Amino acid sequence: MEESSDLYDMHETNGSPPWDDHDHRCLEELDNVECLRRKIKFFFMNPCEKYHARGRKPWKLLLQIIKIAIITIQLVSFGLSNQMVVRFKEENLMTFKHLFLKDYVNGGMDMNAVYRQADVYDHIDYVLEQYGHLYNITVGNHEYEKNGTFYNPLTVCQEFYRNGTIYPGNETFEIDAQVKTDCFNVYPMDHPSLREALPNFKLHFKRMLSVKITFVLKAINLQTVRHRELPDCYDFTVVITFDNRAHSGRMTVDLESDVEINECRDWKVTGASARNIYLTVLFDCFIIITCIGSFALCARSVVNGIHLQFEYTLYSRNQVPWSDKLEFLNGWYILIIVSDTLTISGSILKMEIQTKVLTSYDVCSILLGTGTMFVWIGVIRYMGYFRKYNILILTLRAAFPNVIRFICCAGIIYLSYCFCGWVVLGPYHEKFRTLNTVSECLFSLINGDDMYPTFNHMKQKSSLVWIFSRVYLYSFVSLFIYMVLSLFITIITDTYDTIKQQQQSGTPTSELQKFLSGCNDLPNSGMYRLDENKGFLNCCVSRCRERLTSEA
Repeated sequence: MEESSDLYDMHETNGSPPWDDHDHRCLEELDNVECLRRKIKFFFMNPCEKYHARGRKPWKLLLQIIKIAIITIQLVSFGLSNQMVVRFKEENLMTFKHLFLKDYVNGGMDMNAVYRQADVYDHIDYVLEQYGHLYNITVGNHEYEKNGTFYNPLTVCQEFYRNGTIYPGNETFEIDAQVKTDCFNVYPMDHPSLREALPNFKLHFKRMLSVKITFVLKAINLQTVRHRELPDCYDFTVVITFDNRAHSGRMTVDLESDVEINECRDWKVTGASARNIYLTVLFDCFIIITCIGSFALCARSVVNGIHLQFEYTLYSRNQVPWSDKLEFLNGWYILIIVSDTLTISGSILKMEIQTKVLTSYDVCSILLGTGTMFVWIGVIRYMGYFRKYNILILTLRAAFPNVIRFICCAGIIYLSYCFCGWVVLGPYHEKFRTLNTVSECLFSLINGDDMYPTFNHMKQKSSLVWIFSRVYLYSFVSLFIYMVLSLFITIITDTYDTIKQQQQSGTPTSELQKFLSGCNDLPNSGMYRLDENKGFLNCCVSRCRERLTSEA
């Protein structure tokens, strides 16, 4: 009924007395504990130590090095391609401003506003004239949008209050808050001027909110051909807005362009090999296969860590602290798994972009950029195996909970200053006009940037607000620079000193480290090899035999 372990069989002699069974069980239990220690210690070894311990090749390390190289090449290639797309969009937007905005000058803010009624009509007439003669004036390959064999029209829409009588001199007004919209269509090359196209067109300046001119132009980005990539077809929805909502006598003129990238219906490229164009697709397939392999290896390591944590919890027979449990869950592997998932998704999307099935450049950029960032951050894991670099990682990990709690408390004070500055200083300072700009301004002040302009640009129209602004800014700078940042640095410094003292003393600081300190076997001692009687195989066989004996 009762069997002994292999370790005991090596020392067993014939005719052993029955009172030695208790000693045999103690030896088996002791051997199982040593086995668990070696398994956990082997789990926390670095790739070099694992190679010396069991001759195990560092496949994950080699795969990560290869993956970093190829993913970086992929990101650079896609970045150059995406840069051409962004450049094409920006240059077209600038082209439309020069073509359709009268007297437009780069960087001239005053030129994007009109102040007289005649100027509004002249600007609208200028847009219609330029649109009608687009073929003769543009140096690009722009063309009107077609619906079948007919061109789609340009649309002029005027938004105004339905009814209203306004007398500022008498300080009286009567207004109907309902907004009415009148739209007119103008087809290209029919009527080049406003008077001919819309003879009954009239602007209601007293109750007008805005005038919007909308049209669609099509273009093809041919610069991608030189980079072994098929061109894209673009639809530019151009919207020119004359904004009069403030009714201040200054009507701003703005041009915006909404871009839609489509697959060209019929294309033919000569002078370039189709095989060269699709080489990038094969390279993306290789990256996907590499990431799948990395995902599988890291997922296996995570599963092994969870199983080992269950074994340690079962051995401890008491409540294991969460800090010890989380030691078995390697966060670096989780980070690599997330990066592999993002890279695989981004590579698939990139292949569809290369073959012109999809044109989601922004989504692909986010996936590939975030995946590459996580891959490079994952390299820190291997740097942590060196003692001098490891202290940085240990400090960041130990200080992270305290830093998060500190940021939550400081963030409440920061938000209170944001809301107060937005409400009080917004009407008098351009950097406090919106919550977004307030947050950016205060964050710059914390880092010591742009201090003098922030203080100097405060308008002194109200003495009370000017005094309040001084108290507000001085108190914020003093509080966050001299107190909050100093406390933040103190948290990091104290954690660094604690970690440094622990490394110098070498004393275990957790129950798991105390448990592992009982194993003094070096990686090259041969105790970790599976093919030796003293290795893991003997421990596993002993444990299996013990379970079978107990069940019998």
